[in-house]
Amino acid sequence: MTKILMITTGGTIASKQTEYGLSPLITSEEILELIPGVSDFCEVETLPLFNLDSTNVSPNHWLQIVDCIKKNYESFDGFVVTHGTDTMAYSAAALSYLIQKSKKPIVLTGSQKSIFEENTDAKLNLMNSFIFASDSESHGVHIVFDGKAIIGTRARKLRTKSYNAFSSIDYPATAIIRDNKIIRYIKDIPFEETPVFYDTLKERVFLLKLIPGLKADIFEYLKENYDIIIMEGFGVGGIPVYETSSYLDSIKDWIHSGKMLVMTTQVTYEGSDMEVYEVGYQAKKDYNVLEAYNMTLEATVTKLMWILGQTDDLKKIKELFYTPICFDLFI
Repeated sequence: MTKILMITTGGTIASKQTEYGLSPLITSEEILELIPGVSDFCEVETLPLFNLDSTNVSPNHWLQIVDCIKKNYESFDGFVVTHGTDTMAYSAAALSYLIQKSKKPIVLTGSQKSIFEENTDAKLNLMNSFIFASDSESHGVHIVFDGKAIIGTRARKLRTKSYNAFSSIDYPATAIIRDNKIIRYIKDIPFEETPVFYDTLKERVFLLKLIPGLKADIFEYLKENYDIIIMEGFGVGGIPVYETSSYLDSIKDWIHSGKMLVMTTQVTYEGSDMEVYEVGYQAKKDYNVLEAYNMTLEATVTKLMWILGQTDDLKKIKELFYTPICFDLFI
């Protein structure tokens, strides 16, 4: 029988109501007891790693999950990580870079309602996750939620309350799970017998979301603490000029100081293309600005943290950023 390790990290799925709102208080054993049908097709062991609202999950916690999986990798056939939904897409993307080419499935799941609530989605999400993690054709990092399996670098939470909270952005869901059966759309997930584990992240990455009228001197304030700015531009990736060239001057100064700028879009679907309009073309052409294209924001952020953990060489950073990993980038 397939052996699965369930790693619990908190989140709504493990929450109980308190006088201050929901808080993760349910144990891993209590969660497993509420889905007894799992024992019909797999053997599950539980490991409570931490018990946090996912708002409080940081890159250090991603490394803890990776270390836990690495230590237990040879003893289990797959892994199910229960996690809060609010930062689950970031965690799934991070694990996709920190554990590459895993033959064994690593599934993240959670719920929009506590597993103790009457109309919870937790039980179905968990059951589907164990079904997916127990199947020999499942590989690599996925989010399993609302009957869909989404590759880790392609997931994004688009709804705050609905059960269909997650979508696969600019890439198909790899499978759906319906009536305890897996219907696969994508089967060629690359894997190796022994995955590549990484244990270093560098958090000097800042997300700058453009709003009309934002002053360009923000770049100067960020210099001391950050090495890379991800700038969320408008539309396909325009950079404002206004009445002066202050933005382009600030970008030029930022790049010349040995730092990097990555341009992405505020629009969820279809990605960036800086060469469409003059307001993006000049910055990309003259200042060596990188472009995220159709990468999700979550993948862009975590990939850059992973890259900075490997190198501070600007040429190597660019090379790694444009190297597709786990279906994160299509140019």
